[in-house]
Amino acid sequence: MNILLSLTSAQLKRAADIKDKIAELKKDLSAILGAAPAQNSNSAAVPAKRSKMSAAARAKIAAAQRARWAKVKRTQAAGNHATKTPVKKFKRSAAVKARLSALAKARWARVKAAGKNAL
Repeated sequence: MNILLSLTSAQLKRAADIKDKIAELKKDLSAILGAAPAQNSNSAAVPAKRSKMSAAARAKIAAAQRARWAKVKRTQAAGNHATKTPVKKFKRSAAVKARLSALAKARWARVKAAGKNAL
């Protein structure tokens, strides 16, 4: 791009003329050889046309996928019930709760006596 900025208008015009002559010569050559005219290398290649899938084929694929997922979910559900052990809840007696509460109250009393608001 910097090269184009450094060229004079006469040079740019001459470059454009040469480019046009090259394109015309390519067209003449392809006409002589009987081949289809060559496309510009600058133009983007046309993407290949994608084949379309019928609605019936899509439905078959979707049904097969649903069946696969159902099978996976069945095996997971069966495996979870067989291997899952019930979670034991930790229960504290009333005496333990009272002792922990007394310890916490004593700890906070020491903190407040020191003039602090946090541990």
